[in-house]
Amino acid sequence: MNIQIFGILKCFDTKKAQRYFKERNIKFQFVDLTEKELSKRELESVEAAVGLANLINKDAKDYERLNLSKIGSSTIKKEIVIKNPKLYKTPIVRNGKQATVGYEPEVWETWE
Repeated sequence: MNIQIFGILKCFDTKKAQRYFKERNIKFQFVDLTEKELSKRELESVEAAVGLANLINKDAKDYERLNLSKIGSSTIKKEIVIKNPKLYKTPIVRNGKQATVGYEPEVWETWE
């Protein structure tokens, strides 16, 4: 398993995801989205697994400010989301080509 957790340190679900893998002695790489953004390839990989709409937090303050609800082009949405990591639902957990968004231990169990 090659687990990557993308999240924000202050996010409760991100902390729970880290604890989930630590308790099971599963090594993971944590990437703080406030320090390092998802690359385009990483975003494409996660998008292929969960879909772009599932990645975007519609409750985020920046969602309305950036008018994402009015943008139809997925290419433009991706560019905006990459540059504004607070728009992601977190944590984003990757295991190769598999990925989840949010706290999903029932899915992670199938990865073990």
